[in-house]
Amino acid sequence: MDKVIPIIPIRDGIIFPYTDSVLTFGRPKSLAALESSFNQERVVGFVLQKNAKLNEPSSGDLYAIGTLSHIERMIKSDGEINAQVKGLTRIKILEYVQDAPFLMARVKEIEDAPVDSPEIKALTNHLINEFRRAVNLGKFVDFLVFMNVMSDNSPSQLADLVASVLDIKPTEKQEFLEETDVRKRLERIIEVLAKEIKVLELEKKIASKTQERFEKGAREVMLRERLKTIEKELGESDEDGEIKELFDKLKKAGMPEDVEEKAKKEIKKLSQMNQFNPESGYIRNYLDWLLDLPWSQESKNNVDIKAAEKILDEDHFGLEKVKERITEYLAVHKLAGKMKGPILCFVGPPGVGKTSIGKSIARALGRKFVKVSLGGIRDEAEIRGHRRTYVGALPGRMIQGIKDAATRNPVFMLDEIDKVGADFRGDPSSALLEALDPEQNHAFSDHYLEVPFDLSDVMFITTANVLDTIPPALRDRLEVIHFAGYTQEEKFRIVKDFLLKKQMEAHGLSDTNLKMEDSAIRFIIDHYTREAGVRSLERQIAALFRKIAKKVAEGKKEKYTITDKNIPKFLGPIKVSSTLIEKKDEVGMSTGLAWTEAGGDVLFIEVALMPGKGELILTGQLGDIMKESCRAAMSYIRARATTLGLNERFYQKLDVHVHVPEGAVPKDGPSAGLAIATAITSALTKIPVNRKVGMTGEVTLRGRALEIGGVKEKVIAAHRAGLKTVILPKENKKDLEDVPKEVIKDLKFEFVSHMDEVLDIAFTRHLARKQSGEFAAHPVLHATPQKVD
Repeated sequence: MDKVIPIIPIRDGIIFPYTDSVLTFGRPKSLAALESSFNQERVVGFVLQKNAKLNEPSSGDLYAIGTLSHIERMIKSDGEINAQVKGLTRIKILEYVQDAPFLMARVKEIEDAPVDSPEIKALTNHLINEFRRAVNLGKFVDFLVFMNVMSDNSPSQLADLVASVLDIKPTEKQEFLEETDVRKRLERIIEVLAKEIKVLELEKKIASKTQERFEKGAREVMLRERLKTIEKELGESDEDGEIKELFDKLKKAGMPEDVEEKAKKEIKKLSQMNQFNPESGYIRNYLDWLLDLPWSQESKNNVDIKAAEKILDEDHFGLEKVKERITEYLAVHKLAGKMKGPILCFVGPPGVGKTSIGKSIARALGRKFVKVSLGGIRDEAEIRGHRRTYVGALPGRMIQGIKDAATRNPVFMLDEIDKVGADFRGDPSSALLEALDPEQNHAFSDHYLEVPFDLSDVMFITTANVLDTIPPALRDRLEVIHFAGYTQEEKFRIVKDFLLKKQMEAHGLSDTNLKMEDSAIRFIIDHYTREAGVRSLERQIAALFRKIAKKVAEGKKEKYTITDKNIPKFLGPIKVSSTLIEKKDEVGMSTGLAWTEAGGDVLFIEVALMPGKGELILTGQLGDIMKESCRAAMSYIRARATTLGLNERFYQKLDVHVHVPEGAVPKDGPSAGLAIATAITSALTKIPVNRKVGMTGEVTLRGRALEIGGVKEKVIAAHRAGLKTVILPKENKKDLEDVPKEVIKDLKFEFVSHMDEVLDIAFTRHLARKQSGEFAAHPVLHATPQKVD
């Protein structure tokens, strides 16, 4: 039978038949509908909104199926109404008959068809059991609802009661409301309830594990406290085994008093701290570092000077200055009993043995060896450590190295100190100032330790390829020892005495299947390498031995003899010409001597003249200083044009192009001044330069030859290139003491103080110091001067 009743939209809830609910209403239409209904039959229809966000839904915004409900009681408060309602039956809205002041519609009640079958009975029993199981697992259900479900209900009533307490969306509950087939409704509700039970079981399992862990931790804490109480009652120490162990290590450490007091405070703090406190782990790490450092352990110095010299000679050929400095240190230590560790800086090109001799020094002194590579380090904390407030903080490389050595007086090598960088995290080279200062490093401060550590007994050795990139304040603290490039004879001795044996062992070869003649070694040095050190040379020997090792491994049992004749068969065509000097004397070309990170090298200066407007063209990737040398040389020649037999205005219609070959290689420095001036003068006077003469030195505007550096490397390069005469400034005569005797024996040295002397030595014929017919033939150089008003 159809009836017209008020319709109240609800946002996010469903009122099922046979269920009691308390609802709060505040919208004007809902309030009007409630008051009207309460004053009459107290019957109203509740229908779910399709969109819960709408505040004033129209008839089209509501579902077609709702619930006919009875208003049990109603309370008004602050513009709202709280109402207790009871669902009666499902209704279907046929049509809306009123929109204002509230919605009214003609509805039809939907009656559930009576069902009674074994399948329905089984479904209802299963649903009741599953519902009881869910409640036992912790599902929250009002007690009255639970009792109603457990009471004797029809299948439809049971389905609606359980559906009302399921944790599902309102739209899914609406589907249950619209489902009139009781069997399907029961099956769907059982399916949803089974999912809820799985979630409840997982939650219970997680809660159980959490509770177990908590109970276990609480139990351990309680037992520890009881143990401490028992020990205290028995008069025993109240520290546990860990604290006892820390105190034992403290007694054996031999720390200074102030450091020991700091350690005791930290141990006491740890003993009073709960083990679950996160800070206890930080304190343990700190104490481990503090107690493991060698505060009093040191290596016994080997003061046998003869034995130390023997060890150094066994491992390295040459390097006399380094060996002499180490034996001096030993001698002073033997006489004085104690001496602050020296801070040495080995500077030289790659491959000359700077790093490897550090190990030999440690072996000679009978000390531990520690090596830290500083190349690319940009963070100051790498040297000084991080403060303990940071997570994962550690001491710096200095303290880490000392701990690894387990002795307070190791040989500590700081490799590649010239390649330390700086950025927003600080300047590591500034942090090195304290460690490498003999007056300060007896109390080196690490940010992590927060206590001073004595580094005064450490022998620090730093290595670098160049000194220019080392800050002046740090360079001032270093005792610099220069490593020059090896001569051909020194390389031969190194291969003969050291590298051959090393590489034969590395490749599984022996004297029974290989013989290498001296001529082969010299051939490889001359024709396959050009370097200051011996790294490339060792690689070439290794490549040669690999070829032979392959043949031996293939079963060829003959003995291989390596000579200079069959070297190309193994290593391919020669890579370096035996001599680097020019084939003939050239006009406008001189040979300069240069210093590079890889040692010394020869530098060819080429000059070309062409008609122009007096421009000086400079090419070959020259640096600013070298460009200035070219301009200074040109100015010197212009100022002495008459003396040199040139027209005073030769430059006005002439462009001079100075080029230094190997344009991809940057070049800079003032030491090519003499060579540049010689090449330009040669080009202007048409007198060839002797190709066997090399020169180095800075030139001034007055033609003076000034002192330069890198003499040893440059002279060795001249010797290697096949030059016969080397021109040096007079002030550099003292530097020949460092040059190997076999090099000096093969070269003639000319020491000059003025450019005129250079020209007399370098030119193939005498330069006339006045204008002659020979020069007058050049139209540009010797044109008749024109009168200028």
